[in-house]
Amino acid sequence: MAHIPSPMRQIEIVRNTLETQIRVKLDLDGSGKSVLATGIPFFDHMLDQIARHGMVDLEVDAKGDLHIDGHHTVEDVGITLGQAFAKAVGDKKGLTRYGHAYVPLDEALSRVVIDLSGRPGLTLEAEFARAMIGSFDTELVFEFFQGFVNHALVTLHIDNLRGRNAHHQVETIFKAFGRALRMAAAPDARAAGTVPSTKGSL
Repeated sequence: MAHIPSPMRQIEIVRNTLETQIRVKLDLDGSGKSVLATGIPFFDHMLDQIARHGMVDLEVDAKGDLHIDGHHTVEDVGITLGQAFAKAVGDKKGLTRYGHAYVPLDEALSRVVIDLSGRPGLTLEAEFARAMIGSFDTELVFEFFQGFVNHALVTLHIDNLRGRNAHHQVETIFKAFGRALRMAAAPDARAAGTVPSTKGSL
């Protein structure tokens, strides 16, 4: 039986603070389209990887205090995307729950594993070849995913297994994240209507 996309998997979240004003629109049953404006070009490029490889439609409009640095903007986009994802998956009935992906890009290789566990947890192992990619600080990779897991309530393991080019390292992480997310949020035809946990809830 074909899966009929639920309108509940289409979510828009607006989050405004004194540091950032962010709007995220997410459609888990999309086709990989994105409209992105964070003021940080490389970050937009990475969010586009999530959309394309996660097969989600994603709109992000973020205005932040970039005159200071990109920290608040990147972290708060992660938070807002996490909030949108949590609402989009709802009670997780009929979902696969677990997802994983290995993605290479030339010399770089990353692995991402996700569990829609209802418990926030992040393990990220990566030593980036340089600190900055354009105006993007590679330290913010951690901040983005920490913000996401805290509000999406997922367990996320990220390992950059190898790489000498920081652009390639970060890109493989975001691509693998998109693909792992797609797998985890996909309907499981054999478990329709049931929560994928022996506890009965996630």
